Amino acid sequence: MVRRSGSFLGHDGLDAPDAPSIDSVTAGDAQVSVAFTAGTAGTTATTGFVAQVSTDGTNYSAGSNTGTSSPIVVSSLTNGTAATAKVWAINAHGTSEPGAASSSFTPVPLQRGIFAGGYVAPVTNIIEFISIHTTGNVTDFGNLTATKANLGAVSSSTRGCFAGDGNALLNEIEYITIDTEGNATDFGNLIQTNSSQGGTSNGTRGVFYGGYDGNPNRTNRIEYITIANTGNSTDFGDLANSGTDSAQGMINSTTRGIIAAHDSGTNRTNDIEYITIANTGNSTNFGDLTNTRNKNAGVGNATRGVICGGSTGGNGTDTMDYITIASTGNAQDFGDLNVPSAQGAGCSSPTRGVIGTGLNGSGSRVNSIEYITIGTTGNGTDFGNLSGTRDQYGSLSNCHGGIA
Repeated sequence: MVRRSGSFLGHDGLDAPDAPSIDSVTAGDAQVSVAFTAGTAGTTATTGFVAQVSTDGTNYSAGSNTGTSSPIVVSSLTNGTAATAKVWAINAHGTSEPGAASSSFTPVPLQRGIFAGGYVAPVTNIIEFISIHTTGNVTDFGNLTATKANLGAVSSSTRGCFAGDGNALLNEIEYITIDTEGNATDFGNLIQTNSSQGGTSNGTRGVFYGGYDGNPNRTNRIEYITIANTGNSTDFGDLANSGTDSAQGMINSTTRGIIAAHDSGTNRTNDIEYITIANTGNSTNFGDLTNTRNKNAGVGNATRGVICGGSTGGNGTDTMDYITIASTGNAQDFGDLNVPSAQGAGCSSPTRGVIGTGLNGSGSRVNSIEYITIGTTGNGTDFGNLSGTRDQYGSLSNCHGGIA
């Protein structure tokens, strides 16, 4: 086989190695891992390989790295930009022609979901995380500032905030840096003591709504924070219905936040309401769920929201409903959870929703996690497990709610 030097400096093209062939490319956060099989060596042994990336299929200068074996990771790429890769082989006599270009790949930000606090008998301060785009059990992240449950949660692409506590009726807000494991830090305070509230976010502003106040009564309060700036919350407006136990997990687009289902203290409801996150004011009627329930989990992307599980009388149900966030109207059937759940929590990427289970159909705490593909109706699939059985915990992610 004829060998010749490619675009790299070589001494004798006839003695350069054959081109490697790419087996697979695996995109990550601003990087790609390129797996390949080496071609036949030249007159002397192959000493290394070079992987290069192109965003236009012609100029392979968007990123480069060398290595002595497969795979080679090329870093410092642009998230959200499609690219291809090629690999060259090197020996003492020169550099091969490149192998065929890889299939297209798109680096994406780290898709991390967070679960925090909850009732484990007693209440816990544990924070755990998952990689949303994979499957598997949770990994320890750190601890909340105190043991807490019934937390509202909001996030940006880098920071997550938890508010309130159903155990001690606190008004504390605390935050974490989602990509960096560690303990939570004080952020500020809610206007009043609160628990069991929900949260929604457009990536800049976080909105907490509903819950129990310190009397304890159910409240229709809505308040907001600027996620990047520590400080106390500010009044936003009022819910159309006083209530608690709204969806744990964010359902929102870049403009609109969804509040699904309430417990008024005497009756569960099927109400869905919405707010325009950037504009303070009262919530507006959106439509109805397919049935009355509370203590459900919420997942979604910028287009579709899915309301998962909930309680119609104490124990968990397997119902999932969906809405199109930009269009008011009643919810439609999405499918069924793998495990019935109430008082669980959800987190999302732009494509996948992950639901942590709370109380199952028998009213027992369980530790299962499952996932759905948000854009495709269907039933839940097993994802992995929490570190222990618990319910009434908070959840968020850096890639929805955070709108990344």
